[in-house]
Amino acid sequence: MRLRIAVSVTVLVLLLIFGQAFALLTMYEEMEEDFILGILDEQLEYSIEVSRRSNELVLPNTPTMKLYRLRGGEPPPAGLTPAIAALPIGNHEIFEGEREFHVAVREADGARYILSYDESDHEARVRAVSTAVIVGAVFLGVLVLALVYALAGRLSRGLETLAARVGQGRGGTAYARAGMERELLAVARALDVAEARQAELLARERDFNANLSHELRTPLAGIRSDAEMLAARADVPEPVGRRALRIVAATDRITALAESLLLLAREARPQLVDTLRLDDAVNEAWASLTAQRSEAPGLDTDIPATALVQADPALLALVLRNLLDNALRHGEGRAVSCRLAGTRLLVCDRGPGFGDGDPARIFDRFFRGGAHAGHGLGLALVRHICQACGWGLSAANRDGGGACIEVDFDLRPGEA
Repeated sequence: MRLRIAVSVTVLVLLLIFGQAFALLTMYEEMEEDFILGILDEQLEYSIEVSRRSNELVLPNTPTMKLYRLRGGEPPPAGLTPAIAALPIGNHEIFEGEREFHVAVREADGARYILSYDESDHEARVRAVSTAVIVGAVFLGVLVLALVYALAGRLSRGLETLAARVGQGRGGTAYARAGMERELLAVARALDVAEARQAELLARERDFNANLSHELRTPLAGIRSDAEMLAARADVPEPVGRRALRIVAATDRITALAESLLLLAREARPQLVDTLRLDDAVNEAWASLTAQRSEAPGLDTDIPATALVQADPALLALVLRNLLDNALRHGEGRAVSCRLAGTRLLVCDRGPGFGDGDPARIFDRFFRGGAHAGHGLGLALVRHICQACGWGLSAANRDGGGACIEVDFDLRPGEA
C-alpha cells in the first residue's frame, strides 16, 4: 500500500508538472513566433525606407537573417533559391532539409523584398528549455516518490502494527489502545467486537457439543447394558440375540460419534507427550478395530521398530484408529498397508479410491463418500488432532488403485 500511494502521488505530481510545462512551452513558442515576426516586419520596413532614400540595400546585422531585393531586369541575388523567390507576399514558414525558416515577402516601389530568418537558434533554445523541464520533472518525481513513500510508511506504521498483532493474537489485550488515530482506532474497535462475537459463538458451539455429548452418555450406556444382557441370556431366541448384538454395535457407533463431537468441540491439545514406538501404536489400534470382527483383512506393515514419535498417546491412538478404520471400511475386504517413508506414515487401502475432485475434502466435517461411509467425523477429527499437534496431513489416490492418507510426524530414530 505504501508503494501504491507513493507511485500514485508521484504520477499525479508529474502530470501536473508536465501539464504546466506544456502550457509554458506553448506560450513561450507563441511569444517567440510573435517576436520573430515583429523583428522581420521592423527590419523590412527599415530596409525599404533606406532604399527609397539612398537606393542602397541595408542588410541585417545578424547572420541568422538574409535580405534579398528583386528588381525587374536584374538577375536574382546570389543565395536566393527558386522556392523562396516564388513565395507570395506575406509571412511564411518553410523547411530546407531539417532547418526551418521564417520568410517575410514585401513589395515596394516596383521591387520585391525577401527577408528570411533561420530558426536554428530558436529551436535550440526550445530544446534546452524542454530538456531542463524534463530533467527537473524526473528529479522532482524521484524526490516526491521517496518523500511520499517515507511519509506513507510513517502514516501506515500503526496499521502495520495492528496487522501484526492480529496475526500473532492480541494475547488477552484489546486491539484498541489510547493514542491511536481516529481511523485506526475505529478499525481496532471493530476487530475487538468481531473477535469477541466470534469467541462467544465458538464457546456457545463448544458448550452445546460438550453438553450434548455428556447427556448422551448415560442413556447410551443403559441401552448398551440392556442389549448385552439380552444377548447373553440363554433362553433368548437366536434372531433376538443377533438384534441385541446389532444394538450393541449401533450404540458403540453413537458413543464414538459423541466422543468425536466432544473432542472436536475442544482444542485437542496434547496433554501428556511421551516417546512412543510407532509400530506398537499401529498394531494396537488395528487390534482394537478387528477384535470383534469374525473376518478381517490383514495389515501389511513396514515400520521400523526404531521409529519413535513424540506424541500424546490418547491423541495418537485416535488418529491411527480413525485412519485404519477408514481404510478398513473402504478397502473392500482387502489387506490394508501401513508403511513409513522418512517421517511420513502412509495408510493405504485397495478400494475404489477417492474418485474425482479434491481428495482433501474427505477431511471436511460430515463429508461422506463411498458405499461404506461412516458418520463423516472420523477424518475431520484426524485433521483436528494433526493441526493441534503440528503434524502434516494429506490424501491422494495410490498408483494401481486405492486411497492413501499420509501423516507427517516429527520422527526420530532410537532404540526399541
